[in-house]
Amino acid sequence: MAHELTRYFKTPTRLAMDNLSSLISILCSLFSHFSLSELLTATTQMASLLSPWTSTSLNHCCRTNEACSSTQTMLSFYSFRFRQRCNVKLCFQLSRAFSGSGVLNPAAPERSRNMGNCLKSDMSYINDLEEQLHELFNEVSTMIKTGKRNDAVDLLQANYEAVKEQIDAGFTGIEEAAVLDVIALGHMALGDLNKVGSMLDLLSKIVEGLKNDEPLLDSILMHMGSVYEKMEEFEISFSSYNRALAIMEREYGDASSYLIIPLLGMAKALGCLGRATKSIETYHRAISILESSKGEENEELVVPLFALGNLLLKERRAADAETAFGRIINIYMKLYGENDVKVGLALCSLADVKCSKGNIDEAIVLYRKALQILKDSECAADDKVMEKMRVDLAELLHLVGRDGEGRALLEECLLITEKFNGKEHPSSVTHLVNLATSYSRSKNYAEAEKLLRISLRIMLKTLPPDDQSISFPMLHLAVALYNLNRTDEAEKYALEVLRIREKAFGKDSLPVGEALDCLVSIQSRLGKDDDELLDHLNRVLKIQEKAFGGDSEEVMETLKKIVHYMTRIGLKHEKLPLQRRLSRLRDKHKQAVKF
Repeated sequence: MAHELTRYFKTPTRLAMDNLSSLISILCSLFSHFSLSELLTATTQMASLLSPWTSTSLNHCCRTNEACSSTQTMLSFYSFRFRQRCNVKLCFQLSRAFSGSGVLNPAAPERSRNMGNCLKSDMSYINDLEEQLHELFNEVSTMIKTGKRNDAVDLLQANYEAVKEQIDAGFTGIEEAAVLDVIALGHMALGDLNKVGSMLDLLSKIVEGLKNDEPLLDSILMHMGSVYEKMEEFEISFSSYNRALAIMEREYGDASSYLIIPLLGMAKALGCLGRATKSIETYHRAISILESSKGEENEELVVPLFALGNLLLKERRAADAETAFGRIINIYMKLYGENDVKVGLALCSLADVKCSKGNIDEAIVLYRKALQILKDSECAADDKVMEKMRVDLAELLHLVGRDGEGRALLEECLLITEKFNGKEHPSSVTHLVNLATSYSRSKNYAEAEKLLRISLRIMLKTLPPDDQSISFPMLHLAVALYNLNRTDEAEKYALEVLRIREKAFGKDSLPVGEALDCLVSIQSRLGKDDDELLDHLNRVLKIQEKAFGGDSEEVMETLKKIVHYMTRIGLKHEKLPLQRRLSRLRDKHKQAVKF
């Protein structure tokens, strides 16, 4: 990860930025905008576009690369943009601010507080600041790369103390903001979110007092928007991006491709805030700008189209989502041919749309085609993207009753994992559990039990016995034992799962609700008291109502069980309002098809 950080302040004159600055900005927004799972379609696009400027080509296959870190790529557009400004307004001159140790020297800057004498055309300040920040970040990068994380932390802390001394002395200008920005991003690269939060609090106070015509401010605001998004502070993320957009619209106009980064950041934040309509509008604006400036079949459209398609799918607008993903496939086919890895990855997104529309057979065909494309490429057999595709396809095959085909894919996943990592490696647990679930669907509970016991044995070698992750194969084992009529043993495991999950997740969590629901079935066969079982089900109902809403199918199924036990107990009057509610929910869901 760290080797990419050195490109943070690479000068644009060496990269022919007249034609490429917009492209770089789009690429940099890619990984600050999406989670890793969302990037299955877009990963290789970045690889091909970056390859002319990287020492190692990323466009080799679909394998997730270290260069795909959201932190690194988020950094890279910082100096590209401010170096192109031709009318920079400065409020002080800057002398050498770093000592030989790489620590900012608070006594070094020679400041002029005469706002009327700002050096509007003196680019030496920008160049000097860029050089100094580059030096700091390059040192941090080297330390991370060589495993000297503690040294990197110490260096960032020393510079923080230096700039904090200046801030306490009353200096709260763009220089302090820029240095804090770099220090915060350094801690982000280290994964220290607590430090990042405190840095952002101080940085926000400084930025609030700066005018929008300050140099570097738009870049700092976009960094802040990206980091706040990672910290799930979506309102602040939106505000940061929105202010950056206003600055850039004033400087470049409302149709410039420079606007893509803040627009995508705003759209992501709006979607996370539940404001889907406004988010969709913002994505469409970004797409329109790119279409106008780059053409309707330009590869840069993939990023906003991919994000828009996922949002539309989430909003159950499958037809519109299909259009977005279809455009991505057409763009890739035209540029790279129908058998390119990028096409295969995009086909998976289209398959998800087909699933949401109920066209499972079509989705299966698309997944098989995508897998074949990747197999014919240079992707390694143990590639994580291919592994996920196999599992997703296996799930679909089980869904339509083709259990044997699905199980063959799951066995392939297990064999590949064991080949590369060794037998009984922790990474094989997921595949063992998936296979056990497949055998349970086929009512081969004895084979499922065997696989689940292997899973638990592997996990208990490396984890404490009350680790929450152990509860998942353990609950599957309880179900298998129940179906093998070994009910007492099943109850023992179910109670242990309940204990672990209550401790790990809280008594009102969904995992606890799942364990309680399973326990009710087991204890009912054992003839346990109906009042106790009803208490369990009422807990499940409250958990589901909070998580899924009062009209969900999950709530409907639990209401059926509650009414059943009330009837057995003889609570005729108490069950009447629940029966009316259940009748209403049945009418609502009777036409629904669960895919």
